[in-house]
Amino acid sequence: MNLLEVRDLKVSYGGINAVKGIDLDVGEGELVALIGSNGAGKSTTLKAICGLLLHVGGEVRYQGNSIKRLPSYQLVRRGMALIPEGRGIFGRLTVEENLEMGAYCRASYKNELEHVYGLFPRLKERRVQTAGTLSGGEQQMLAIGRGLMSRPKLLLLDEPSMGLAPLMVSKIFETILSIAREGVTLLLVEQNAKLALEACHKAYVMDGGLIILSGPARELLGNPRVREAYLGE
Repeated sequence: MNLLEVRDLKVSYGGINAVKGIDLDVGEGELVALIGSNGAGKSTTLKAICGLLLHVGGEVRYQGNSIKRLPSYQLVRRGMALIPEGRGIFGRLTVEENLEMGAYCRASYKNELEHVYGLFPRLKERRVQTAGTLSGGEQQMLAIGRGLMSRPKLLLLDEPSMGLAPLMVSKIFETILSIAREGVTLLLVEQNAKLALEACHKAYVMDGGLIILSGPARELLGNPRVREAYLGE
């Protein structure tokens, strides 16, 4: 069963067509990658899916229902959460206050808080520390943890490895896999194509606002066109 269905999605900025009519499906329990070069339209696609950008054409269906006219805060209540590119943490709030912001739609969140601290023990150690003083990797942990506080069914991750040291990238991807094993469905935008394709069940390759390739991630990992364009081989 598809948890998310995107059909002929089009998004424009002024006179620029950033997304030019794409289709993609994310099945319940799947880990799906959306890869491509800078400016391909990947982040725009995520923002349109979760209601942060108005799309000018096409249809987005979540849990079988159209969400085209729903504001983003209602989508959070229905089980969709976005981890934005650049993390978007609240730098003047503490770690724990940032996590509490992610649980604004829940009456009780003690279990979610302990779950996040279990995934990221470092955040528990720093729970009273101001978030703006964390390292880049710790801030990415916090952004993911904040997204998990709403107990999402579908988690959209935008460039989670950006700007991180290799050891921290490995840690973040281990956590992403752990979240997927818990049954959360994930749609991952990631410039590190090799890592994304190794981790995911299936993938879409985006270029110039279009989906140019799709299929099982392992097959795309061996595709000569993908290897040349995105893996530097």
